[in-house]
Amino acid sequence: MSLPDGVALLLAPNPSPMTLTGTNTYLVCGSTGCAIIDPGPEIEEHLRAVADEARALGGAQAILITHGHPDHVEGAARLRELTGAPIWAWSREGSPTADMALNDGGIVSLGDRALQAVFTPGHRYDHLCFLLEDSGRDTGVVFAGDLVAGAGTVVIAPPEGDLNEYLASLSHLLAEEPRLLLPGHGPARDDARAVLEGYIAHREDRERQLLSALSAEPAPIPLLVNRIYTDVPAFLHAVAAYSTLAGLIKLEREKRVVRLPATDNAEESPALQEHSPLALEGVVGRPDGLTARWRLV
Repeated sequence: MSLPDGVALLLAPNPSPMTLTGTNTYLVCGSTGCAIIDPGPEIEEHLRAVADEARALGGAQAILITHGHPDHVEGAARLRELTGAPIWAWSREGSPTADMALNDGGIVSLGDRALQAVFTPGHRYDHLCFLLEDSGRDTGVVFAGDLVAGAGTVVIAPPEGDLNEYLASLSHLLAEEPRLLLPGHGPARDDARAVLEGYIAHREDRERQLLSALSAEPAPIPLLVNRIYTDVPAFLHAVAAYSTLAGLIKLEREKRVVRLPATDNAEESPALQEHSPLALEGVVGRPDGLTARWRLV
């Protein structure tokens, strides 16, 4: 699928089960230069290629961060050195190297076009999407970060991820009536409405599966994962445990489930260590609730 005019894509060489073919770094060009969205990991060859492309397209005016996971932001400081462009993000809490904070609705002007920040927390608390505006007219093009992926779904990993917020963000973006989604990983999607509606339906299906797997008898998360994720390879069950926890926290807020302390002989959810898929996104260890037992109210 071809990209919109004035948009270039450089793929970072960091493929994995979580990043698909790698992190997509986008360059959006206007009459006064270009904005770089998500520098990706700190891989010198990739960052130099991005800087060279930015110079060829009129110079980098801004480095924009969709969220603070390392596979999106790690290379930002080095890219700032290479281009001289400031780093914009939702907050320095989420992206400590940021020079400027972007509020919901904030505009990054590129002369005859602009990018509007849309606050879309859920995958992470600091997540932004960017709407492309051309000569004051919304083009329906959205740089979606990890709100969606070009293939499959995304993981919501507490405590930085929140399923309630994620569902609200999907609905928020759906209301913007996007035409084209340019995700942080995987190919562009020109069926934006179908993708967003499909993501919402997928989460609703997982919730139904989770409720079916629960009972009045307390169960640990590994047991629930085995009951629900029968189509997922075992090496991804540690990742699925985080998504299951996100769903349980949502149900707990709705007073539909109760968490109980783990028993001494309870099966523990595997911690996400250095080489686990989610470690690429800075998620390690065990958040509160991962080792608990859960039952229906």
